[in-house]
Amino acid sequence: MIATKPEVDGKRGLVKTLISPHPLADTLPALFQEDDFTQRFISAFDAALAPVFATLDNLPAYLDPWLAPEDFLEWLAGWFGMALDESWSLDRRRALVAKAFDFYRMRGTAGGLRAQLELLTGGTIELHETGGVSVSTTAGAALPGSPNFALLVRVTVDDPATVNAGRLNALVAAAKPAHVTHKVEVVKRAEVKDVVEVTSE
Repeated sequence: MIATKPEVDGKRGLVKTLISPHPLADTLPALFQEDDFTQRFISAFDAALAPVFATLDNLPAYLDPWLAPEDFLEWLAGWFGMALDESWSLDRRRALVAKAFDFYRMRGTAGGLRAQLELLTGGTIELHETGGVSVSTTAGAALPGSPNFALLVRVTVDDPATVNAGRLNALVAAAKPAHVTHKVEVVKRAEVKDVVEVTSE
């Protein structure tokens, strides 16, 4: 069980009902253990240290995206250079942080970009590239694809208003090769031909 809790200002604080597993009064000489004032004075330190002990006892849970307190997800995401949107559901934010390592392992590939966008938007992703790869034993063979190096990302969702187009565009810009231009289209699932929102670079 995670003992500490988020406060209004974003900092973690005391938990009134939490008891320290290592009371400081037990370490005092017998003379002070019998003194009521000393016992009450020391108990204030126990209240402050109890959340620290509880956090250390549960440290693995803080580092697990599926178990960490909600306000710790942003901190965990920061390890991967990710910024979470508070408008996303808690499950989606947890899944994004949990998959971060896999996303970085597949970074720069069409499959990696598609997987990240699917989790980010909850929609269907279509990638249209002008490039290509081929193998030839003949020197000077024609290069595959088109010379304009462009990428079209079409995201099909039920409600385009739920997608942050600016964040989506920034994610695609960071994932694609620097020399490739791109365009992002967000379309409504029922009306795939109707482009609702377009961002490009």
